[in-house]
Amino acid sequence: MGFADGPAEDRTEDGTERTPAWPRGLPEIVVDARTRGFLWPGEPIGGREFAEARHSLFDGAFTWPVMTARRSALDHNIATLARFADRHGLAFAPHAKTTMSPQLVRAQLDAGAWGVTAATPGQVLVHRSFGVPRVLLANEIFDRGALRWLAGEIGRFDFLCYADSVEGVRVLDEMAGDVPFRVLVELGHPGGRTGCRGQDELLAVARAAREARGTELAGVAGYEGTHHEADDVRAYLRDLARAARTLAPEEAGPMVVSAGGSSWFDLVAEELAPLTGELGSTVVLRSGAYIAHDDGYYREHTPYNRLEGELRPALEVWAQVLSVPEPGLVLVGMGKRDVPYDIHLPFPRAVRRGGGRGPAEPLTGVTVVKVQDQHAYLSGDAGLRPGDLVSFGLSHPCTAFDKWRVIPVVDDDDIVIDLINTCF
Repeated sequence: MGFADGPAEDRTEDGTERTPAWPRGLPEIVVDARTRGFLWPGEPIGGREFAEARHSLFDGAFTWPVMTARRSALDHNIATLARFADRHGLAFAPHAKTTMSPQLVRAQLDAGAWGVTAATPGQVLVHRSFGVPRVLLANEIFDRGALRWLAGEIGRFDFLCYADSVEGVRVLDEMAGDVPFRVLVELGHPGGRTGCRGQDELLAVARAAREARGTELAGVAGYEGTHHEADDVRAYLRDLARAARTLAPEEAGPMVVSAGGSSWFDLVAEELAPLTGELGSTVVLRSGAYIAHDDGYYREHTPYNRLEGELRPALEVWAQVLSVPEPGLVLVGMGKRDVPYDIHLPFPRAVRRGGGRGPAEPLTGVTVVKVQDQHAYLSGDAGLRPGDLVSFGLSHPCTAFDKWRVIPVVDDDDIVIDLINTCF
């Protein structure tokens, strides 16, 4: 099944009903003149039909800039983290905020993911609309409208959320329906993000969650990625494990313990995986950016710089040289609306000269020094001329996917074999 394939039909060939495959509401992708990066001025065409035509990225069906996802890298990365989680006895709920793509979430679930992670109530709604069976909201929630909706859905799917204050427990209790909200008490650290500051505060919130009618204490959670040194990460994860050990004896069933971004999941496995045997806990890893990896931040910070194996960058943007107005300055038609720029600027990788008619050549000697709304400034001299097509690697996939609603998936010969969409 390709990424762009829709859900199974409701009936078999003999007319009998079949159990719907996940996701039940996968939207049909449509390509038309409004689809950014596609040169399709005629009648709209379905995404599956477009993919079946097997267009080359350079045969005239696209306009520039366009972001692509490489299928071999996506498949490799999904399989790599699935194996990592399985090898360490971890449940895996990849953070779907990275892609918000129903096709990629389905691929992760098909590879064995325990569920998915969301960052906002709106993201929970999106994934629920596609029939995702388990969603972990890795955040506090005070949105009464969303809680009212969730209270009506609890029991139809498995939902967990965070609390780091008695006030957070109180609003969950007030808005709960017949089935209580399952709560993970979040542990933070001084100077970090959300989360209780210290064990005493965490235990007070856990006590409130136990005592409230509308909440059920399900476990503890945290995020180690706001630390930047391995020793600090280990110390924080050991504090999280200590909190789990303190709370576990009073719980009737096994606890959920969750952590893990895309920079330190090896240490998460080392420090938290023993809780599966010691306490019978379900230890949930939440890495998200791994699926696309990148050519910048995560290339520098991936645990696979310490582990055997690798992740592969899946995203690239092709853009056209518009002007070479002075020596050493190249203007490319690609800007802040097209590429992430919050951590690093894009990285020039390759060039196809003569309007893209030439073969791809490695590109060195130029650097992106600035991006504006629709332009990127390149410094250096690689003989680039107006009309050349340049490929760029990216840094931080979480702020790349959100800029594109339909993304062509290419094979290793740059033939478009599939389409995915995003739902930001």
